[in-house]
Amino acid sequence: MYLAFETLIALHILTGTTAAIAFWVPVVGRKGGERHRKWGKVFTLCMLATGGFAIGMSLLTLLDPFVTHPHLEGRFDAPFLRGIFGWLMLHMGILTVNLAWYGWLAVLNRRDHAANRTTLNMALQPLVIVAALNCAVQGWLIGQHLMIGLAVVGVATGVTNLRFLLRADPPALEWQREHLKALVGAGISVYTAFMAFGSVRIIPELALHPGMWGIPLVTGVAIILYQWRKIARQRGARPRAPAAGAPA
Repeated sequence: MYLAFETLIALHILTGTTAAIAFWVPVVGRKGGERHRKWGKVFTLCMLATGGFAIGMSLLTLLDPFVTHPHLEGRFDAPFLRGIFGWLMLHMGILTVNLAWYGWLAVLNRRDHAANRTTLNMALQPLVIVAALNCAVQGWLIGQHLMIGLAVVGVATGVTNLRFLLRADPPALEWQREHLKALVGAGISVYTAFMAFGSVRIIPELALHPGMWGIPLVTGVAIILYQWRKIARQRGARPRAPAAGAPA
């Protein structure tokens, strides 16, 4: 089990590092161009893999936390390790896969909104909500309120995604907002993993420091709000169709 866990860690770091680098190309570059599409695809595929590896790591931790984290034996008890590196990581892994896949479909199906309602995309929304609620319960049981706070992100993601998916006719350019929200959210996830979970092997106590979770979150939300303002201005600049009966 330990070898399998270490292999997942190595793959997780490889794909996560690639995603963390690729993230900035579409964020700061010109939107919609060939470079944007190429690096956006690299980022999305790496995030799907990174989230999948995180899910595998979390499940192995839930099975045996001290085999997967022998360096933490004697410093933390099993319920704590299962809570942080099992249930919380499971939630974060599912959230990452959810955001990457949802954001990717939003742009692929920008001209056919109904095509977003695939079985997988629809199933990922209640799945992340359930994972988030379980994370909150597990956090309450071990007295880790950070887990409860992070669960809010998962619930909000699933609810807002479903709201968009179930709309019959979303406003123009709404797919851009959803695409941006989801993939920048996935970027927040990968940087949080590096700062919070990555600190475990150096200074374990930092894994739960609010700054380790807050810095990527604040940065990502600032990027989303800035880009949303640009989309709103773009939407306002689009010519409106003449009202019925008005002269052409």
